Amino acid sequence: MSAYAKVELEPAFVLHQRPYRESSLLLEVFGLHSGRVGLIAKGARRPKSSFKSLLGPFRELLLSWRGRGELGLLVGAEPEGPARVIPSASLVSGLYLNELLVRLLHRHDPHPELYRQYRETLHALASADRPLEQTLRIFEKRLLEAVGYGLMLDHAADTGEPLRPDRHYCYVADVGPVSGTRGSAGIRVSGKALIALGAERMDGEETLREVKRLMRDVINAHLQGRPLLSRSIVTSAARFAQRVAAAEPD
Repeated sequence: MSAYAKVELEPAFVLHQRPYRESSLLLEVFGLHSGRVGLIAKGARRPKSSFKSLLGPFRELLLSWRGRGELGLLVGAEPEGPARVIPSASLVSGLYLNELLVRLLHRHDPHPELYRQYRETLHALASADRPLEQTLRIFEKRLLEAVGYGLMLDHAADTGEPLRPDRHYCYVADVGPVSGTRGSAGIRVSGKALIALGAERMDGEETLREVKRLMRDVINAHLQGRPLLSRSIVTSAARFAQRVAAAEPD
């Protein structure tokens, strides 16, 4: 925000919060018209703060803020509809979406269509009306498209020929699917999985596994080697579950 900003009642979600000074919070929010914005919520950690019960994740809010520079000052917050409850089985997935947005979106870069996609994805997580893995892969695909990293899912990058479901390709981030092999770069994936991702209709466990490996490889490339904390949570939980299972008597 190089110029003075005065925003009134913009639909927004809180993506992340952390303590700031003695009693305040530093927020990363995703606004319908403003994109990702950093805000200071003064006194939000005080017991009697009007912000205290509102600034959690996954709830759509109407936020007002003022400011100049990188950080704005939150001056108003009210709920936009009822709180959304994410089941515990999908909670880490919701945090993963939030972390992706914080890491891949530039501040003050509006993405209204992605905002609506994020809202719909949260609804899908809360209602479980679509398989979790499909929900996540579709959001990842659309997020990459929104920030200019869209995947090539209809033809081979080296030959220009349409993808064939019965062939395998080497998908190289920022290049696309390449026929045959390309040394150690990229990840091997079937044309069937690429076509299914392009159509957003991923049926079958093997296709979903391939698409998940592909998306992880591509996203990692754009994160430039910086690991996602939400993935670490999932890995630690899985290892703990394995240890518990191994310790249980037959």
